[in-house]
Amino acid sequence: MAVLRKGGVVAFPTETVYGLGADAENERAVRRVFEIKGRPIGHPVIVHLSGESQIELWARNVPGTAYRLTEKFWPGPLTIVLRRSERASDVVTGSQDTVALRAPSHPLAHELLHAFGGGIIAPSANRFGSVSATRAEHVVADLGASVDLIVEGGDATIGVESTIVDLTQGEPAILRPGAVTREAISAALGVPVREGGSDVRVPGSLPSHYAPRARVELAENDVVAAGLANALRAQGSHVSVIGSDDVNALARDLYERLRAADREGVDAIVVVLPANEGLGVALRDRLRRAASPKR
Repeated sequence: MAVLRKGGVVAFPTETVYGLGADAENERAVRRVFEIKGRPIGHPVIVHLSGESQIELWARNVPGTAYRLTEKFWPGPLTIVLRRSERASDVVTGSQDTVALRAPSHPLAHELLHAFGGGIIAPSANRFGSVSATRAEHVVADLGASVDLIVEGGDATIGVESTIVDLTQGEPAILRPGAVTREAISAALGVPVREGGSDVRVPGSLPSHYAPRARVELAENDVVAAGLANALRAQGSHVSVIGSDDVNALARDLYERLRAADREGVDAIVVVLPANEGLGVALRDRLRRAASPKR
């Protein structure tokens, strides 16, 4: 706690991935997180809160839909985008008129936020654009001594970043899929929820992101994956194949398996895509970005 209050940077676990945390109201500390990650200024971050009682400290003109969603899904892997209050700085919001807010459910994150009492920014604790960290050892490998403190909290139980829903432009819009599905959000609100269609910039939305060093190839099924892997091996490539019929296990283990392939020095990773439903929607989104050409 003292580290955060003094403007330090603390990596800590959430149920989705490990976050690189700093006092959201300390601009110097926030900018240091950007520097450590190599994150471009102008790319917004999520403010993590202890609960819905803090929403109106960070947002204005909060619609009823926000509270219907937080009552159902907070604490948990859902981020809501609202009109920002004066408390949310330009460096946090990417100079937009919106702020992204979330209350994580991991016990250590929950305890940290309650004890700190304020908002904590916490983008994924890894180099910008690379594979997210779901274990403390990933943070050490990527960021090492650049971080003032790393809180060990075991493996992330979900393994992919939160769903982001924009509530600022009339009909709610999913800007980043996650474990809270579009169908679940629509059911909670009793209204349709679209995918995309908003000009709000949010984390994890760049074409290339979540990317290992190895080339990533995507396959719709095991047969296609085997063909791709065999063709690459015939060209002399060292190939790893990732796939699972258990979408929850695939989400939980995906980033570690991508990192393991890099540690093994493979040239290409062939991934069997899960069905485009439920958590599979989020996994397909992450994998599509991981497979995009690096810029």
